[in-house]
Amino acid sequence: MNKPRVRLALFASGNGTNAEAIMNHFRHHPEVEVILLLSNNPEAFALERAKKFQVKTSVFTRQEFRDGHVLQQLKEAGATHIVLAGFLWLIPAELISAFRDHIVNIHPALLPKFGGKGMYGSRVHEAVKAAGDTQTGITIHLVNERYDEGRILFQAECEVLSSDTPDTIAAKVHALEYKHYPTVIEQWCLRRQPS
Repeated sequence: MNKPRVRLALFASGNGTNAEAIMNHFRHHPEVEVILLLSNNPEAFALERAKKFQVKTSVFTRQEFRDGHVLQQLKEAGATHIVLAGFLWLIPAELISAFRDHIVNIHPALLPKFGGKGMYGSRVHEAVKAAGDTQTGITIHLVNERYDEGRILFQAECEVLSSDTPDTIAAKVHALEYKHYPTVIEQWCLRRQPS
């Protein structure tokens, strides 16, 4: 059997629920394989989730991220695409250059609203609630040298009710993430149009 032609490296900083959904989606995929999960947090539960799928893991420091060590690891592993799944550091320019248009991220709001440095997780949902918005959702976008400014590939919306709290908004957004992120990644890395 031929080896999958797309080899994904996942970056995760925390619990890893999106990473798990992605690993599960591609578990038996004929063309796409998750080959590596990297984390900047040695306590990230995402590392445990990867073991369940027999996906190799690696933990790195900020220095290793910046000095080319992580880029070298990705090259040695044969990664073709990078997926950020709850990863909070800005990607170094050298890494972006090596994987231009081959790094994707998901943001828990409808960019360009509620994006940028420091806008992640519950902070985003608190900002949506404070603004009184009636819609929020997810944005899947390419990664460039600035937080949350890469080309948008896909957005999905959900309603925000006046009775919603940041926690209930988060639950709605997570449901959209698990539903859409793996399939949009598949369409993106195989260069297929979203259906």
